[in-house]
Formats: sequence, C-alpha cells, structure tokens
Amino acid sequence: MFKIYFMLVNNFYNDSYMVGVTGSIPGDSIKSNKLNRKKIYWLCQLTGWLLFGLVNVIVLAALEQLPFYRALLWFYICFTGVSFTHILRNIIKSKNWLVLPLKILIPRVVIASFGIGIIMSVLILLISLLTGVQTLEKLRTANIIVWSINLSSITFIWALIYFAVHYFENYKKAEIERYIWEAAVKDFELKTLKSQLNPHFMFNALNNIRALIREDPQNAQTAITKLSNILRYSLKIERSETVPLREEMQTVEDYLALESIRFEERLNYKIYIDPKAASIEIPPMMIQTLVENGIKHGISRRPESGEISVECKSTNSHITIRIENSGTINLDELKNSAGFGINNTKHRLNLLYGEDASFVIRNESKNKVVVELILPTGGIKNESFNS
Repeated sequence: MFKIYFMLVNNFYNDSYMVGVTGSIPGDSIKSNKLNRKKIYWLCQLTGWLLFGLVNVIVLAALEQLPFYRALLWFYICFTGVSFTHILRNIIKSKNWLVLPLKILIPRVVIASFGIGIIMSVLILLISLLTGVQTLEKLRTANIIVWSINLSSITFIWALIYFAVHYFENYKKAEIERYIWEAAVKDFELKTLKSQLNPHFMFNALNNIRALIREDPQNAQTAITKLSNILRYSLKIERSETVPLREEMQTVEDYLALESIRFEERLNYKIYIDPKAASIEIPPMMIQTLVENGIKHGISRRPESGEISVECKSTNSHITIRIENSGTINLDELKNSAGFGINNTKHRLNLLYGEDASFVIRNESKNKVVVELILPTGGIKNESFNS
C-alpha cells in the first residue's frame, strides 16, 4: 500500500511540476492539477483503508469462522478510519504542522494519533454493542485498551506516511528549484560576462584605429577590415557558448595583425595550432582576451620590441593553450586586481567547466609571462549553457 502511494504521488509530482518548469500553465491546467492531486489523495486513502480491512477479514476468516456481520464491522472500521484520518489531515493543513520542527511536531502527532485512536475505538465498540457483535457481559476494559492502542498505532503510521510523502515532495521540489535557480544564475552570469567582453574589446580596437587614421590612412583601412572580420565573428558567436578553435584563432590572428599595424616593429607574434585541435570546441573570445591582455600589460609597456606567441596542442582528453608574451606580471597585485580579462577568464571557466578546467598565469623568467589554459575536449560541463 505504501509503495503504491509513493509511486502515485511521485509520478503525479513529476508530471505536474515539470509542466510548471518547462512552460506557463494556464488557469485551467492549474485547476486540473489540483483536482488530480485530490483524486490521488482519495484514491490512496480509500485503497489503503480498504486493503487494511480486507487483510484483517481474510486473516480472521482463516483462523476462525467469521460471521457476515463481523466482516461488515471491519468495513465500518475502514469508514471510521477514512473519516478521522481525513479530519487529521485537515488539522495538519490548517495548523501548518508541515512546517513545524520535529521536536514540536512529534508530540502533537503522537497526542493526535492517540486521541483519534481512543475516539475510534469507543465508536467501534458502541456500534459493536448496538449491532450485537459485542455484549456488555463479554466487554472488558482490556478490549478498549487493545483497540485504542491498535487504532492509535494505525493512525500514527498513517501520519508518518502523510508526512513522509510531503517531505519527499518538498525535498524534490526544493532540489529541482535549486538546480533551476543555479542554472539561471550561472546562465545570467555567463551572458553578463559575454556582454561585457565585446564592448571591452571594441573600446580598445577603436582607439587603435583612431590613432592610425591621421598617421597612416592606408593601414587604417586595413585595420578596419581586420576589425570587421572580428566583429563578424563576435556577432556570429553571440548565441554560442563554444566555437571551433580554428575560428577563435582566426580572430586572434586578425587581432594581432591589427595590433601589429599600430606597434609596427615593436610587436612580433607567432601562432601554432595542432591540426588535431583545430575542430575542438572552446569558449569564444577567451584566447583573444588573454592575447589582448598580454599586449596591453606586456608589449605596450616596453620601449623595446616584444613578442607574443600562442600555441594550441591536443591530447586524448584535453587541449592545452599556452600564451607567452614579453614582460613581467606582479602576481601579488594580480590577486587584488579588478582587471577584467583575467577575472573574466577564470569566471567563465568555472561556470562552463567547473573543476575540469585549469588556468595558470606566471612569470616564467624575468622577461616572459606565461598563461596556460587546460580545457577538457569532451565539451562543457554545464549543459544548460548550450541552449
């Protein structure tokens, strides 16, 4: 009986709650769901008590000859049980017992079960006397005590099942809501990061082109072409959380070509892509942002020439992206920095891959900064971001 009850409630809960999660529910649907819950409650209530009465009748009939009127008495017991446990349910709901702590709830349930058990046993014994099933001569105090204990125990078990079902429902609902909330927060954070990323890059790129317009119009036109390619890529990936590495690196190459016009002989760059890694999906604009940081905080601060290189290699389960640039970085200042690129990268990696990805930035020598990204090749961990 208990297993059937849990299965019915669980199936109903999954159907009705997931409808609410995946789409809006019209007023008629909400009303229909409430009716379905009520039907399931009464189905379980009636089925449980009828099975209780039927089992007792069968056991008694197997042990001794059972007159018909005594069998009917058991179905009266079932009717009484349905009525009083329904009253108990209304008390639980009206008094908000479902939200009470256990130390307050348990004594109330025990007292209510014992009180209902006594009332039911008295009513049943009265009906037994009125119908002749029981006589005053054979009636003993022990009979009342036994009936009270038995019916109190049954009522207490009913209450345990009722609270267990609601606990299961509330726990499952809270768990689903927590997952939905976490996914929504992460999705919002990720979209916010992306919306910040594009204006940040645009601001730097347009400043570079503006500096070229008067000095070198021809190179300014070339820079605009490169920027156009980058903007086209940026618009293309607006709704995508990952892109093939080859597309990202093409954008990086356009960006470095644009920056080399500005820095001239002060900037040298190298790009290497493992052919096996070219089609691996990575977060868009991530490498470009780190390359931009390398130029902004490394190359641009040097009076002499500098170099930046990007190397992408693939293994069976991971892709390693290594970015080297001339310069140094103060790691203590970096920890307290509000700089956008590094924090953005760390946050995006955490949202998309969790602990499956790693990010390291360090001074490899007195004149070289290394950034190393290791990403899993199996796709992003939080699949809700693919939508």
